Amino acid sequence: MTLFVRRFIGALMLDAGAYEDIESDRRAGASAILVIALACAAGAFAAKSLSIAGSPGFAIAMAMMLGWWVVWAMLITAIGTRLLPEPQTRSNPSELLRSIGFAAAPGTLYALAAMPAVAPFVFGLVSLWMIAATVIAVRQALDYTTTWRAVAVCVIAWMLSFGLIAAVGTVFTRPVS
Repeated sequence: MTLFVRRFIGALMLDAGAYEDIESDRRAGASAILVIALACAAGAFAAKSLSIAGSPGFAIAMAMMLGWWVVWAMLITAIGTRLLPEPQTRSNPSELLRSIGFAAAPGTLYALAAMPAVAPFVFGLVSLWMIAATVIAVRQALDYTTTWRAVAVCVIAWMLSFGLIAAVGTVFTRPVS
């Protein structure tokens, strides 16, 4: 089994050791970007199949998914390292981004939401799974002693990113008078 596949499966299984391995490997950045791209493509495929968001093209839907992930990742980085660090928190953005990049692995299953009968269930389950994976990634990358601090970082960042993206979406989807 290749290193990428082993890490991908470890990320899906919420294996803290896999996230530690990803965090410490400076060469894992390209693999993390691939995981993010696959998750965004899966989400865009499902959105396009279900005609979500006014049926944007696949490329636009993928760009929207990627934009949301980037905002979430930036907020996690800022909140986790500046607002809610623990005394032993020692991380740099690339370590954290590699880890949370692999935490997007469950997002590859968004493609299953292209089936309308299971779409709400898939979107809900995969979103919770991605949040759980990100919590583990943040806990490991920021050397937190408790999972609760990582939960707080991820939930606060998710709420802020969701609110920001919703606000931006409202501005860009308002009819011009």
